[in-house]
Amino acid sequence: MSRIGKNPVSLPVGVEVFLAEKEVKIKGKLGELQMVLSPEVHISVADNVVTLEPADQSKRARQMWGLLRSNVSNMVQGVSEGFTKKLEIQGVGYRAAMQGKKLKLELGYSHSVLYDIPEGITVTCEKPTDISVKGRDKQIVGQVAAEIRSFRKPEPYKGKGIRYVGEYVRRKEGKKK
Repeated sequence: MSRIGKNPVSLPVGVEVFLAEKEVKIKGKLGELQMVLSPEVHISVADNVVTLEPADQSKRARQMWGLLRSNVSNMVQGVSEGFTKKLEIQGVGYRAAMQGKKLKLELGYSHSVLYDIPEGITVTCEKPTDISVKGRDKQIVGQVAAEIRSFRKPEPYKGKGIRYVGEYVRRKEGKKK
């Protein structure tokens, strides 16, 4: 039995769930998200609680039960609160700034890196070394943060690069004389 799937998803105030035959739409104050449902899982809404049940006891149905419950929970949280990933830049001369709808990164290359921000995502730079990625879709927020980080990953000798806030970078000892 799925330990994740059996827990119901409670709906906060202002969040509505619309069920169709093959998809679920969740609408809240930050927008609307939709997802195609698997036929192996049945979904129902009652008293501001979303419950999911497997259609049968096959292995695939039990796998999809926990997955879809997690996805519905993330959608509910996304349309009510949103998701945030914070990045920090370390290194002399490394900085970030917003330039219209693009993120301009100066990361020690001979040129500036311009990153186009996708729809539905908000990127802010409170300080030149702090980047905050916000949005309602958890997968897209994580993907955008990973793409920004990939322009200059933290290196192990001096620790320079872009890292997630709180990320531990294992340091290596340099050359000895």
